[in-house]
Amino acid sequence: MLVGVPREVKNHEYRVAITPAGVRELTGRGHQVLVERDAGAGAGLRDEEFVEAGARISADPDEVWAAAGLVLKVKEPVPEEHHRLRPDQVLFTYLHLAASKECTDALVTAGATAVAYETVRLPDGSLPLLAPMSEVAGRMAPQVGAHHLQRTAGGRGVLLGGVSGVPAGKIAVIGAGVSGMNAATIALGFQAEVMVLDTNINRLRQIDFTYRGHLQTIMSNAYEVERACLWADLVIGAVLVPGAKAPTLVSNELVSRMRPGSVLVDIAIDQGGCFADSRPTTHDEPVFGVHESIFYCVANMPGAVPNTSTRALTNVTLPYAVALADRGIAGAVDDPALEAGVNVAAGHVVQPEVAAAHGLPAVALSDVLGDLPDPR
Repeated sequence: MLVGVPREVKNHEYRVAITPAGVRELTGRGHQVLVERDAGAGAGLRDEEFVEAGARISADPDEVWAAAGLVLKVKEPVPEEHHRLRPDQVLFTYLHLAASKECTDALVTAGATAVAYETVRLPDGSLPLLAPMSEVAGRMAPQVGAHHLQRTAGGRGVLLGGVSGVPAGKIAVIGAGVSGMNAATIALGFQAEVMVLDTNINRLRQIDFTYRGHLQTIMSNAYEVERACLWADLVIGAVLVPGAKAPTLVSNELVSRMRPGSVLVDIAIDQGGCFADSRPTTHDEPVFGVHESIFYCVANMPGAVPNTSTRALTNVTLPYAVALADRGIAGAVDDPALEAGVNVAAGHVVQPEVAAAHGLPAVALSDVLGDLPDPR
C-alpha cells in the first residue's frame, strides 16, 4: 500500500504522523511511504531522515493525498483539506467528530472511511492512542495555567507554589482520567494545593491510596463542582466520554462568581469542552475572558511540544498503521480495538456517539463492510 503523510496545516500544529522509524517499519514490509516536504520539520525531523529510512518526499500536498491509499495525520482535516478526501482511501488520525459537524459532514459527503485515534479501545476500556496525548495535555495544563495566573498575563497574580509564609495556589482538576491525573501530578510538583473530582468512587480510592493525602479527592456532582470552582485559582477541565461530546459542568453563572483573575483550562475542548463558555482557541490566541476569569481552550495543546508529542504519539499508532497497511481496513477491523476506532465508513457514520451528537443515523459497520476500500 502507498501510505501518505501530509504536513499538518492546523494553526501551530508542528507534530507529524510518522517518524523515520515508522517509515522503516512500513517500507520493510513492502509498503511505499510518501511524505510531504517539511512535514516533520516542526518536530525536529528532517526530510533527509525520512528519505534515508525509505520514504519519498513530495512538495505537493495534493499528490500526497491523491496517491495514498492510507493517509496518516495527527489532526482532523481542516476545511482547506476537505476537497482532498476520497472514497477509496482510509484516513487514520485524531477526529473528535462529536464536536465537529463540519468535519463529519465533509467525511460523509466525500464517501470517506476514517479511523479515529481517540476511539480505538482495548477490551479493558482503555484508549491506547489517546493516552499519550492526554498525558502531554495534562502535564501542560498546570504549566499554561501558571503562566496565565501571572498578573502580566491578566491573571490573579498568584504563584502556584506560594512561598514561605504565603499560601500556595489552589487547583481543582475535574476528571481523574489520564489527562486529569497527569495534571494533578504536575500541579503537586508546583507545590500547589490540589483537589481532584471524579464520579468514580473506586478511582478516587485508588488515587487517595497512591497519593497518601497529598491531594484531596472529591466525589463529583453539581454541588461539589460549584464549591471547587469558587475555591480554586485554577480549574482544569479533564472529563472524557469516549467518542461523545463532553458534558457541560461549569456554567456561565458559576464563572461569574469565581475569583477575579482565575484561570480555566479546558483539556476537553477537542470534544466540545466541559465549560459552558468554552470555544476552541489557537496557540496564536490561546485565551479569552469570561466575566473576570480567563479561559484557555487550545484544541491542539500537544502541538506546542512536537518533539515530545510526535514520538509519544507515533510509538502507539504505528502498530495500528501497519495493520491497516498490511491487511486493509476490511481485514484490520477483525481487531475489536481497531473496529471501535472506525467513525465513518464508506461515507456512513458508524460511531453511535457521533451520530447522536449531530442527529444523524448510525449505520452498523457490519452493514458496510463490503463497501470498504481496499487500496492495497
